[in-house]
Amino acid sequence: MMGPDVVRSMISKTLRATDFPQLGTMQKGKVRDSYVQGNRRYIVATDRISAFDVVLGTVPFKGQILNQMASYWFEQTKDIAPNHVLDVPDPAVTVAKDCRPLPLEMVVRAYLTGSSSTSIWRAYERGDRVFCGHDLPDGMSRHQRLDRPLVTPSTKAEIGEHDRSVSRAEVLAMGLVTEQQFDEMADYAMALFALGQRIAAERGLILVDTKYEFGLEGSGRILLIDEIHTPDSSRYWYLDSYEGDFSAGRNPRALDKEFVRRYLRDELGYSGQGEPPVLPDDLVVEAAMRYAGLFEEVTGRPFDPNKEDPETRIRRNLGLTA
Repeated sequence: MMGPDVVRSMISKTLRATDFPQLGTMQKGKVRDSYVQGNRRYIVATDRISAFDVVLGTVPFKGQILNQMASYWFEQTKDIAPNHVLDVPDPAVTVAKDCRPLPLEMVVRAYLTGSSSTSIWRAYERGDRVFCGHDLPDGMSRHQRLDRPLVTPSTKAEIGEHDRSVSRAEVLAMGLVTEQQFDEMADYAMALFALGQRIAAERGLILVDTKYEFGLEGSGRILLIDEIHTPDSSRYWYLDSYEGDFSAGRNPRALDKEFVRRYLRDELGYSGQGEPPVLPDDLVVEAAMRYAGLFEEVTGRPFDPNKEDPETRIRRNLGLTA
């Protein structure tokens, strides 16, 4: 397991931004920078960390961890849903088929939890008993397991804007996707989530909720894109302590970045409005350790951090000139 001293030594050497014009036209996301050239998309997982739809700073090795975990899951699920991956030439880079992203995130939730404005718990706490078209019974408690996993779509907001949870009927009324496309994505999402939950359970974890993104390749076929089942898109709890934590009214022991949201909201009173606070080094180290721990627990593989300067390494592995 990677030690905290290794993380501290890399705090000033993270990949916050990229500048690889040789790869094509850049499209900047909250965490990933994509470069499009012809029918190829080069996806660079930076070390940026976001919460409440705001970029907060960087976490050492985060890009490596996310990219390698996504690569693991794309391989595990390729027989369930076709995906866009062509090659992984660097720990933080994926080469993929260029697809036209569909303007919708297919969020799957199995528990009444969350802290963001689009979470099912926040809606339930406000008194809502219909969420994304799904009826919810009275009398439920925070972190309680739902009767069944629910597909709860979300709009994909621009950087600095906030996503919005929507129902199937709203999606179709807005013309975001066709009825056939929605249903195909929903079927893929439920099948992917079922496999993710099974593999997580085998590792002593609960896959609580996640999101999937899809795109259209040239032929019109729907492909799974972006990433899958990483700590940025997914919430994981420990299986062996969940029942005790839930019965005692405690937050379930988690292995994800939810603790960052809780720190910002509960300690600093920040929930996405205004200038984001600077994350203290101790929190950054803890985040990196959690990301690495989740990678190892989910994949069963040790995380071997590459301590090279990330930009220099990427340029070498992709054959780019300075």
